[in-house]
Amino acid sequence: MKKTHTLFHIWLAFLLFSIPSFSYSQDQKVKTEDSINLDSLTNAMLYVLKIDSARIADSMKRVQLEEELLNLKTSDNLKKQDLLQELERLKSSHVREQQSRKNRIDSLRNFVKGFPVNPFGDTILTVYTKLGSFSAKERAESIASRIKNLSNDVFFNPDSIKVERTESGIDLMFRDMIILSVTNHDALWMYTDEISLAQMHREKIKNSVTEHRKSRSVQTILKGFGMVLLVLLVLSVIIYFVNRLFKFTSNWISLGKDTVFKGVKIKDYELFTAERQVNFLSGLNNILRWFIIILAVYIALPILFGIFPWTKGIADTLLGYILNPLMRVLRAIWNYLPNLFTIIVLVFLFRYVLKGVKYLKSEIESGSLKITGFYPEWSNPTYQIIRLLIIAFFFVVVFPYLPGSDSPVFQGVSVFLGFLFTFGSAGSLSNIIAGLVLTYMRAFKIGDRVRIGDVTGDIIEKTLLVTRVRTIKNEDITIPNSNIMSSHTINYSSSSHDHGLIIHTTVTIGYDVPWKTVHALLVDAALSTDLVQKKPAPFVLQTSLDDFYVSYQINAYTSEPNKQAMIYSHLHQNIQDKFNESGVEIMSPHYRATRDGKLSTIPSDYLPKDYITPSFRVENTNQSK
Repeated sequence: MKKTHTLFHIWLAFLLFSIPSFSYSQDQKVKTEDSINLDSLTNAMLYVLKIDSARIADSMKRVQLEEELLNLKTSDNLKKQDLLQELERLKSSHVREQQSRKNRIDSLRNFVKGFPVNPFGDTILTVYTKLGSFSAKERAESIASRIKNLSNDVFFNPDSIKVERTESGIDLMFRDMIILSVTNHDALWMYTDEISLAQMHREKIKNSVTEHRKSRSVQTILKGFGMVLLVLLVLSVIIYFVNRLFKFTSNWISLGKDTVFKGVKIKDYELFTAERQVNFLSGLNNILRWFIIILAVYIALPILFGIFPWTKGIADTLLGYILNPLMRVLRAIWNYLPNLFTIIVLVFLFRYVLKGVKYLKSEIESGSLKITGFYPEWSNPTYQIIRLLIIAFFFVVVFPYLPGSDSPVFQGVSVFLGFLFTFGSAGSLSNIIAGLVLTYMRAFKIGDRVRIGDVTGDIIEKTLLVTRVRTIKNEDITIPNSNIMSSHTINYSSSSHDHGLIIHTTVTIGYDVPWKTVHALLVDAALSTDLVQKKPAPFVLQTSLDDFYVSYQINAYTSEPNKQAMIYSHLHQNIQDKFNESGVEIMSPHYRATRDGKLSTIPSDYLPKDYITPSFRVENTNQSK
């Protein structure tokens, strides 16, 4: 036993110092990574060596305890109990050491690449370690080549493969040819001893060569041709019945026009007429027929190629064209499920956050919730801003969980779209900012009568980008918010309900009419006008004293600024009526200076019945003396 432990200790130490050269031969392209892997591999093997040294010491101690137990007298029960407890402890320690050693060897597989031996397609064994000047890859290729030579030997007999022990290990021999050599290193990787590993390789090689030779026998080839004919016959029958089935469905679709298929309507909109519906279903029926036929042929081809060993690779390739992408998609979906569940949770969370913000917005807008300094008309734009920020934050949180978010292509497209948005929306951003400023300035609201530049009308729509004004002629004018910010705005409605809007107009009357009379007539005309407030009372201002006349401005209050045009029209009518009734002419003194002897400008309805048109008078101022 001691000799066996010593030998194991020696070959394990040899394995430790042979690993660096083996690791170096595996991959010379990434030296830095190999160096890290080599250090980890060396530390792991040192740990295995330490465990094995402890195992050898425990084994020797266990043998010693067993000998003491045998030589112990039957009367010394106390000593016997101590020895049994110590043996039990050593056995438990041995089990733990074996498990730890197995775990360490498993970790080595992450650093050391194994090379499969697959002379006939299927892997027979895997080579992990080098042997002499041969790397693991060269060993695998050499073993595969020798196994192929066995299959080509006409006089091959599976029982001719022998297991022979040599000084360096165990060899698998076929006559005088060495098929492969099994070393202690190989046994370590397979968790077994050399002789057991050699016997296992022998059985696998025998079975593989036998199956390979059997698959190429004349009897097997004849059976293969029979299978080919059977597959072709089944394929022909499938195609025949598929054509019959879809011919029946095609006739049924054609006969169902205007009976079964009457078109597709969504409320009053006819999406498909009966003829279009039949044509669409007929085309879909034909596409489905060809899809099933092509699918049947595609499935039959791998079966046909898989019958013969020399075409089996083509069968695997054809199946791989469908199965490999399908498996990748299914695997990607399966791996993405945790991220998908995370996104679903985030969607529900942010959805309820938005609902809460919208509820607060509705309460403020309706006046149920009042915040000092926060006006109800601010609720909707503020909600839109907060909603935009929440959605942006949602995308920032969700972005790492999106499929392909860490790929350079995805990131490049995101950056490109960001540049497009930045440079393409410069004007829009200025309008949005102006719209926000106008909202919180409270310059106007929907329904206000305003004057923006040379446009006068009622506000009918206010967005972040533009403001729409409807004039008294029902002209809808769209004004960008940035233009509104760069010009002045007159709001006729903002103070009309509290203080009233003052409408005003000016008339010019000659100096021959007393100003008190003019004041009284103008105030009376204003009070007679509809929609003019009685309180505060109208008032008159004399705005100028010109050479031939006085300018009188009548001012009156109204709470209906949106009806200014009608109010002004009625006011002008009443001014004419009141002045005509009082016999006061509304005219320019320039015109009066040339009307001597002419008919009065007052309408005849307002003139006295005995009114006589004065004659034209000419006076001679140059009298003879």
